[in-house]
Amino acid sequence: MKGLNISVLVKPVPDPGCYESIQIDPQTGILVREGLPNILNPADKHALEAALQLVEQHSGRVVMVSMAPPNALETVKEGLAMGADEAWLLSDRAFAGADTLATSRVLAAGIKKLGLCDLVLAGSESADGGTAHVPSQVGEILGISHLTNVTWLNIDTDANVRARMKMENGYIEVEGALPMVIGVSRGMNVPRYTSLPGILAAQDKPVKVLGLNNLGLDPGSVGLAGSPTQPGKLSRPELKRQGERLEGEPAELAKRIVAIMRSSGVLS
Repeated sequence: MKGLNISVLVKPVPDPGCYESIQIDPQTGILVREGLPNILNPADKHALEAALQLVEQHSGRVVMVSMAPPNALETVKEGLAMGADEAWLLSDRAFAGADTLATSRVLAAGIKKLGLCDLVLAGSESADGGTAHVPSQVGEILGISHLTNVTWLNIDTDANVRARMKMENGYIEVEGALPMVIGVSRGMNVPRYTSLPGILAAQDKPVKVLGLNNLGLDPGSVGLAGSPTQPGKLSRPELKRQGERLEGEPAELAKRIVAIMRSSGVLS
């Protein structure tokens, strides 16, 4: 085996420290991402670490592929600082509002455009969606074998794959052959920190931005239009409190408070 060509699917997600600021558009049901700081999806960093370790073992190349708005580019570059060789950002207004299937169509098209790829790695699930659909859907679209929730992975010099998948009551070990799509569990490894030399080196690594026309996709197959899963009707509840000022002696006030609580159903 003459090295590994690995694609790693990464997704910028809202910073958990800003979850209280997240809003959903009541008309479209889509998460409003504008103005929210992003981080690399934590599980995807484990996938990237696995890719880097495999390339250190077998040699090869690691290319990140991400479907995200243009402003997510700086977030994606963190993976370049970790050690990835290149990044492809799949970005187009037509991709907005995509469910997991429409997202997987775009990611699979990006991988096909990239060319020869021995292995596709991704986090098993994203922090903002948590569906764990994408690795398997990408594998189905590409027509190659796929696994998810993998906690251990080994590839020998003959391109034979052994993996351990976490199950509800234990784990199973499987064997297969490349090419393959693998969803990585967060317990698989400890992602490396970015270093100053890595950050400086990332500035010179290639980044490609591709849109709908570059990928040759039907506009009706991507974004909200291509998503069979549609958000339901959303409404924002009105949170109002009725206040009443009570004055009088403490004993009398206590009786009145208990009476109010009983009349409102708080006390039986």
